[in-house]
Amino acid sequence: MEENKRLSLCMIVRNEETFIRKSLNSVKDVVDEMIIVDTGSTDDTVKICKSLGATVLHYDWENNFAAARNYGLESAKGDWILWLDADEEVEKEDAAKLRDVLSETKIHIGDIQLINYYGSYPTHPDHAFLINHHRLFRNHMGFRFKNRIHEQLNVQEVIGDVDHCVTLPVRVYHYGYLDNITRQKDKHKRNTYILEMMKQEDNRDPWIDYHLASEYYREQEHTKAFPYINEAILKFIHKQQTPPSLLYKLKYEILVTLKYFDGAWPAIDKAIALYPDYVDLQFYKGLIFLGKEKYKEAIEVFQHCLTLGENNLHHLTLKGVGSFQAWFHIGQCYKKLNQREEATLAFETCLQLSHHHELAMKELEKIKNPFY
Repeated sequence: MEENKRLSLCMIVRNEETFIRKSLNSVKDVVDEMIIVDTGSTDDTVKICKSLGATVLHYDWENNFAAARNYGLESAKGDWILWLDADEEVEKEDAAKLRDVLSETKIHIGDIQLINYYGSYPTHPDHAFLINHHRLFRNHMGFRFKNRIHEQLNVQEVIGDVDHCVTLPVRVYHYGYLDNITRQKDKHKRNTYILEMMKQEDNRDPWIDYHLASEYYREQEHTKAFPYINEAILKFIHKQQTPPSLLYKLKYEILVTLKYFDGAWPAIDKAIALYPDYVDLQFYKGLIFLGKEKYKEAIEVFQHCLTLGENNLHHLTLKGVGSFQAWFHIGQCYKKLNQREEATLAFETCLQLSHHHELAMKELEKIKNPFY
């Protein structure tokens, strides 16, 4: 019975006074204990955690996020573990649903919907990436974190390929990669230092190259990022594994950003053949056609994005690629084809779905201008 089960929150922190109160307040009433591992805070983080009833453990930082998280797991007494970052917040109206896993008998992993904001703070609600993410797991089964950075649970080692996962209707907001936060904490320098350290290890994981590509892409060093993402894809193939969809997303995002449209098409069709349900890949194909001035073909692809939608969160999905972003680019295509009425309708539909879409507003103003 659920009432006999306990849920533990586990978290690692360091100088997180900006978000930690909001984060803990979002779950403190639905968890039975809060285990916080502090790796060297010099601000009020520890004081805030204790004031909210958390148990704070001190751990010497050794450039290893997994080790710090695993240290906290050793003290958790709950039957289930919820893990969060200090710059994450659970949606208030969803929080109680976290306890739904406690009544599960055959499920060992619980997913939530992670909403990763990007851009400036305070956040624009439509500037986000969405994905279902493992954030709850049954305690005392051998689940542990691995990898020094971008740590993951050892799900494959514990339960293999058997599907023991349930997706809960719980939204978690992540603010940690907003522009001002990454600059303030100099996350790029920290992350690349650890990743380069890991790259020297024998039989390194292809994910290291992906994360390095992602770091350089985030810093807008696109040409530096591209060899890393290609290397990651090749390493998965050499291991006789299908490269995860996330890698192809980043590859074609880089190519589109660099406007290497000829290099991106028709190669992107091979990635789409592997992941035909991944709306982001379809969206990039539409952008490639738009860049190659194949406007009618682009419209067809963007319309297919609308059909796919953006609810398949097994893939990392940019918010809007199956809705308002697709409509915006449909409008651009019709504009290029000098079909003003169709363009107007597309931009208006975009604004109905995303009320503050500045580019759509500007396009409508241009269409209304008699000198357009």
